[in-house]
Parts: sequence; C-alpha cells; structure tokens
Amino acid sequence: MKLYSFIAAIFISLNAFSYNDVDKKVKVVKPIYETPQVISKGDAADDPAIWLNQTNPSKSLIFGTDKRSGIYTYNLNGDKINYVELGDINNIDTRTINVTDDDGLELGPYSFIFASNRTLNTLDVWVFSDDNINLALKNNNFALPKEPYIRSKSNVEVYGVCGGYDSTFGLIAFLTADGSSDVELWSYNSLGLTLLTTFKNANAIQSEGCVYDDENRTLFISEEQDRGILRAYIINDELDFNSPSVIDNRSGLINGDPEGVTLYKTSKKEGYVIVSSQGDDTFNLYNRLSPHEYIGSFKIGHSKGIDGVTDTDGISAINFNLNKDFSSGLFVAQDGTNDGKSKVKRQNFKLVSFEEILKSLDL
Repeated sequence: MKLYSFIAAIFISLNAFSYNDVDKKVKVVKPIYETPQVISKGDAADDPAIWLNQTNPSKSLIFGTDKRSGIYTYNLNGDKINYVELGDINNIDTRTINVTDDDGLELGPYSFIFASNRTLNTLDVWVFSDDNINLALKNNNFALPKEPYIRSKSNVEVYGVCGGYDSTFGLIAFLTADGSSDVELWSYNSLGLTLLTTFKNANAIQSEGCVYDDENRTLFISEEQDRGILRAYIINDELDFNSPSVIDNRSGLINGDPEGVTLYKTSKKEGYVIVSSQGDDTFNLYNRLSPHEYIGSFKIGHSKGIDGVTDTDGISAINFNLNKDFSSGLFVAQDGTNDGKSKVKRQNFKLVSFEEILKSLDL
C-alpha cells in the first residue's frame, strides 16, 4: 500500500470537506422502554445489536454488551432475558442468512452473533438455527453459551466489530483495533474463520464503531479520540481500501466522538446511516447512498419514568414491524449517563420507536 501518498490525499479531502454552512436540525424523541442497569460500574454498557425473529417478530431480541463483563439478552420491552459472563466484550453484531448443507439441501435461516472479545483478543462467533432460538424462547431458556461456536485470535488489539453478508465473500466481519488505524476483515464458512486482509482506516488514530451495508457493499466506520470522522469504503473484489470517502467530521456536524454507527433501511438499497455524535448527545442521519448528504439529527429526551440519553457509545436500528410499539422499526442506544431511580447510576440501553424519529424529521 502506498500509504504516504494516500495519507496526503486524505488530508486534502478533510481540508476541503465542511458542513459549516449547514444548520444542524435537532429534534427530540422519547424512549418507550429502558433496560435494567448493567452489572458493572462506570463506563460499562457499550453496544447493542438487534436480532430479528423472522417467525415471530414480536419475539425479536436485543443483545447488549457490558464491556467489563459480558453480554445481556433483552426482549422488546427492555426486560432482561439472560446475562452471561464472558469477559470484556466490547462490540456486538448479528446477521441471519439461509443456510444449505453440502448437498444443497435447505436448512433454513441461521443466525450469527459476532463479538469482539478484549479479554482473549479474539473474534467470537455464536451460531444458532432460528428454529432452535424460537424453541428456547418458547421454553423460556434461551441463553448464549459461555463458549462461542468458534473464535479466532486477532493479530490486532481488538476493539469494535461489525458483521455482514457480502455478495463475493459471503459472511464477513470487520474488527477494528484499539489505538491504531488497522482493520481486519474476516470471512466465515463451514471450514471456520479466515482472515482475508488487514487494511488501514486511512490515517485514523482510533477506529471503533462500524456497520456494513450488505446490499451496497459499503463499510461505514468511525474514527474517535483526537479526530471525529465518519468514513465510507466501497468494498470491491480486489479488497482495495485506498479510496474512502469522508462523510462528516468535527469541522462539520459531528461533535466529539462519532461512536456508534448503524443503518436504517427504507428499501433494498436506500435508507439512512445513523451516527451518534457523542459530544452533543445527538444522532445524525445521512443518506445511505453516496454522497451521503446530511438529512437531520435527533436527541433522546426523557419520558415518564425514563431519563434521556447522553454520551452514547453504541447504537442499533431495524426497519421492520415488530409490534404495536415498534411498527416502523426500533432504535436502541446506549445511555452513558443513566439517571434512573437507583442511587447507583450504572449505564443501560434505551428503546425508541423509529416511527417517532421519522415523524420528527418529516421523513
């Protein structure tokens, strides 16, 4: 990789980019539910991921990480279904695909849960048939096993993770590194996990949050700490990551760190990229399609018995009619300063109807 010329090009791009002439339009929405506080004190709750139950959407699940201890499973009311102590699990993501056996026989949908394990410095993957998840939910005994289906040691100091399904490489996962611009791209098949490549998120000092747009073959990835930048990479068969585009940065409409990144799909290829602007407790929406123009912002205020959301890390969204509360989908955000009734203010996750977000922004 011709890194030095690439870095120079990135600096030119950053200097030319600005949303200075754009007013940040912030609307306020309210949470419907919140989860119980996580077990760990301090900065602990981090990243949520929504699993769509295709058989019974009202029984969909939310996974949430306590980056000091493990993974929680919640229902759509925010109630805890299960907690498993796994160590320092930072980020989490899910994908569901239809699986066939070696003879081409349809086995039905299988779901894959990806997690970045900072205790073991591994990429951890759990694999379930959706039928087995539904059976466990029916019997009230669903739980993530303490041991994943498969794990692989990373060559970087693992930090964030996002999963995807790519038209060329199949089931994939991106691992970001703590304290560097390195990003690993892994693929998964019946033979296990394979490291496809390691690339640089431009000249990033620290990457974390990411989301992969399967249909548009686009990776959205955030850079935090000294600079707050959201970039997009079009994935090609050659795995050439030398031409990212900068969507926004701190010279524009991002305040502080752009920690969490997620997608809300309105059609196969259209929709919104959402990023948490941690410094002003807002969430920015951008067009899912290039050039990813800014659309609007919202913040999560307080509702009866539930405090608002501040200092957010991870976020997750889904566009699906789950139930009467979430008829246009669900948005889940980590709350960095949970001001609930408990005297011990530990962090948690808030659940927001996406219909309210769409209405507030006239979308």
